[in-house]
Amino acid sequence: MSTSDRAARRRLAIGLLLLSVLLSAAGLVIGGDGWSLVTLGDLWTGPDGRLIVGEIRAPRTLGAWLTGALLGLAGAVAQGLFRNPLADPYLLGSASGASLGVVLVLAGSALAGHGISLATADALARFGLVGAAFAGALAGVLLTLALARGAQHTTRLLLAGVVVGVVLSALSDLVTTADPDALRGKQTFLLGSTGFLGWGSCATLALGVVLAAPLAWRLSRALDALTLGEESARSLGLALPRLRMSLVAALALATGLAVSQAGLIAFVGLVSPHLVRRFAPAPHGYTLLASTATGGTLLLAADVLARALIAPQELPVGVLTAVLGGGYLVWLLYRRRWG
Repeated sequence: MSTSDRAARRRLAIGLLLLSVLLSAAGLVIGGDGWSLVTLGDLWTGPDGRLIVGEIRAPRTLGAWLTGALLGLAGAVAQGLFRNPLADPYLLGSASGASLGVVLVLAGSALAGHGISLATADALARFGLVGAAFAGALAGVLLTLALARGAQHTTRLLLAGVVVGVVLSALSDLVTTADPDALRGKQTFLLGSTGFLGWGSCATLALGVVLAAPLAWRLSRALDALTLGEESARSLGLALPRLRMSLVAALALATGLAVSQAGLIAFVGLVSPHLVRRFAPAPHGYTLLASTATGGTLLLAADVLARALIAPQELPVGVLTAVLGGGYLVWLLYRRRWG
């Protein structure tokens, strides 16, 4: 590794750390009425300050960073696994599966009148939106694996993910046809939100980062080998089906947890690895970890902006990430076309 590469990675790490600290402070200060004119210390010790900061703003700020971290990690794994810079965490049907799970819970009572037993409807309601979203995301990935007959062939896996996504989305639309009231809840889920993140959500998300990040990092050499082509990777003695299955497991875990807690948040998983490769090109081991930190920083920045731009109202954070992320990719394509 050259001195310039080492310096670029150091600058990126320091920049992400400073941005995360500054954005975390901003997340603690900004409230429902916009930026607070009092200091954070006064807010903490004032009336209801501990409740506002300690139980609402702090877990939301930390939860936003952790959600973005999982999406950034999942995006880096997906792009390395499929060897495609346009791959995102939702390619394997996790998004459509999570959406279907949420819709089934929201429409449980209406479905009871269309052939589904009351016991099943009650079970769906008790399962909760978070559990349904996580189970739906994992179910979508499992269906993709079943349709692709495992993870032996990357192209087959990708096509299976597209097919499963279309089918599950169609089923979700059929459910909302039976109960139109569920459409509003589905729309909220599709737009993404960090407003409901509490300390319990933070614990779940942190556990996901602790489990998925080391697993992906251990498999980073396999991703480096895959960049040389499958034949070259096999010649190095790598068991590609087993390694792909492990990478899919890390991808499904990270995506499922992020989606279950905050809904569908676009472009964070897609853009984060692009930014890392742009400012600090490196093997996959560094790229995975840096994409994790970049995803957390991006979503935290979007969360702060979502609260501040039209306060006291809030923008859906998923819409904001889609606008900013899409704008970045458009600029990148324009620069490559005309630069």
